[in-house]
Amino acid sequence: MTDVDGLCEGRVLQTGHRYDGEVSFDNLETVLVVDDSVDTGRQMKETKARLAQEDFDFDLEFGAIYISSKGHQHVDHWVDVVSKPRVFEWNMMHHPMLKYFCVDIDGVLCRDPTREENDDGPRYREFLQTVEPRVVPSEKIGWLVTCRLEKYRDETEAWLDEHGIEYENLVMMDVPSKAARQQQGDHAEYKAEVYKQTGADLFIESSMSQAAEICERSKKPVHCYEANEMLSPGHIDRAYDKGTEYLTRLSDNPIGFSTKAARYAVSEGYYLVSRLTQSRFRK
Repeated sequence: MTDVDGLCEGRVLQTGHRYDGEVSFDNLETVLVVDDSVDTGRQMKETKARLAQEDFDFDLEFGAIYISSKGHQHVDHWVDVVSKPRVFEWNMMHHPMLKYFCVDIDGVLCRDPTREENDDGPRYREFLQTVEPRVVPSEKIGWLVTCRLEKYRDETEAWLDEHGIEYENLVMMDVPSKAARQQQGDHAEYKAEVYKQTGADLFIESSMSQAAEICERSKKPVHCYEANEMLSPGHIDRAYDKGTEYLTRLSDNPIGFSTKAARYAVSEGYYLVSRLTQSRFRK
């Protein structure tokens, strides 16, 4: 395995310590060049043009994990077709669609404060001013939605500006103190309400428990940043409805339903094998 530069220079990626053999490009018949996704094909065309300048003794084939509906024109192999608009976990914080998202601050853009730092006083202000960012998005965020108190807006805005984090809106909790915020105890409810009012397409939340509640209350998708998991109420509801339907049909007609289910499983298995076979030999 190597990258494009390594392919041109005849070197591979560094091997593990337990590997004591030698790696050579001699006697290779085919090399597969793989990208994570192909949309317009611009990057793939640039890569092909660069590799075409090399005098390789082996054939080149090109593939991608995900392609758009037109991406098949640029690759020989692919795994799945994902139409636009689309966003992947690995580029979520650097995607133009961020302008349509709500994004949490603590736990996403920076770490959460420790118990000692979270004193609603001088230590907390120092945290707000000096904490290092975890990620600096390269695109503008639509709505930053945080449980930080409104009285810390100046420190928060200064920190965002210092680290070059661009955003359209900063929504903060308008309560007088940490104690008052804890007494309300409605962090996820507050975020879900903001999410619904903004009309945003996605909420990126740090905490899994809050993400699940925001998803449930808003009936909209939420991405849990710490777990790297997408929560979608539509999928959950449909799965529940379908499961209830199947259980009812099984109870009413156990023999007939089991027979149909077996036939469905066989047909789906054949369809899957057919797709894999066609994909493997697709040129």
